[in-house]
Amino acid sequence: MIAVIDYGAGNLGSVFKALKYIGADVQVTDSLDVVADADALVLPGVGAFTHCMNGLQHVGLAESTKDFIRSGRPFLGICVGLQMLFDESEEMGRSPGLGVLPGRVKRFEFERTTDEAEQTSGDARLKVPHIGWNELRFREDAALFKGLDQGDRVYFVHSYYPEPDDRSIVTSVTDYGGTICSSVEKENVHATQFHPEKSGNVGLAILRNFTALAT
Repeated sequence: MIAVIDYGAGNLGSVFKALKYIGADVQVTDSLDVVADADALVLPGVGAFTHCMNGLQHVGLAESTKDFIRSGRPFLGICVGLQMLFDESEEMGRSPGLGVLPGRVKRFEFERTTDEAEQTSGDARLKVPHIGWNELRFREDAALFKGLDQGDRVYFVHSYYPEPDDRSIVTSVTDYGGTICSSVEKENVHATQFHPEKSGNVGLAILRNFTALAT
């Protein structure tokens, strides 16, 4: 069974429906016991980093999430669920994360208005948040991307992006005003800055690859 953590924030409905669609045994839960017994764990996230961290702590699942990761079972973080794995985020000053992965989460430092976009060339500052479809350039050995093609497009909604201290854990990058980390993998930990549950057939393939790790 794949447990999807319900902590009052996150794209729970879409994640649940996408996993059900590919035939996964999935349960949305805020129960410590269910999380502890799961074969795989998904930590979704939408919204502000600090709000998500507070919600995870409020339901008592921050330490349980780290315990699950230490158990070696497959783990998937999505969007802010990826960001919370790191030491800290720049959002609202310095906001501490779970500290599973060394590094920090940084804000895009550019922005342009609709009028500027219409009046200036393509090298103008880009809009924050980064919303929409964008390409992946990924490591061929990355477990989540088995069977995908370089340049496949996935869906993003974010104003912050991860900057890992250890670049060897980066499994894909995406260009948005520069090259940013769009996914990571370290042992049993897999996480995406983009939303596979909103990424059509490519996203479903990524979720199937994750589900296969739990069987």
